Amino acid sequence: MTKILSLFSSDHNLAKALKRGDKKAQNHLYERYSGLMFGICMRYMGDQMAAEDVMLKGFMKIFEKIDQFNFKGSFEGWIKRIMVNEALMKIRSIKTKEVGIEDVSVSNFETQASSKLEAEDLLAMISTLPQGYKTVFNLYAIEGFSHSEIAEQLGISEGTSKSQLSRARAMLQKRLENQDNSLKNEFN
Repeated sequence: MTKILSLFSSDHNLAKALKRGDKKAQNHLYERYSGLMFGICMRYMGDQMAAEDVMLKGFMKIFEKIDQFNFKGSFEGWIKRIMVNEALMKIRSIKTKEVGIEDVSVSNFETQASSKLEAEDLLAMISTLPQGYKTVFNLYAIEGFSHSEIAEQLGISEGTSKSQLSRARAMLQKRLENQDNSLKNEFN
């Protein structure tokens, strides 16, 4: 068993073995990355069954498309991008209503949120956002995509992407304020 682990100790070796169609490498890839990829899928789907479905489809796509990995850039990043794309395809298939453009001003959201909540609490709060807001927020704030990239991936305008991010932030900000007020009332 240790020999198998040493064969796949680096992503480079693992990717090479996957390209050869090695079943043990497929199993090792799943064991190594399933937890992380499930977390990514949960951020987008918000439902465990849907996240598992997306994750499994993502791994199947990785096995099918491994020949497209060209060893330029991070293997883990390539895997994450496939998972995000699978989640986005699932979201598109259950298309939710798009929100129009509206200017909402929110200041210092990231600073306030990080100082008031633990990461788990914030992720739980994000998961309750409407699907469109949650998707754009995840792509922008967590995955680091630009509005033009988000617009292209979701088939929306940049303005819609900006609007949905702004509304997601406003909604989260309001929930943070409500939570703060609840905490203050408990101690008074």
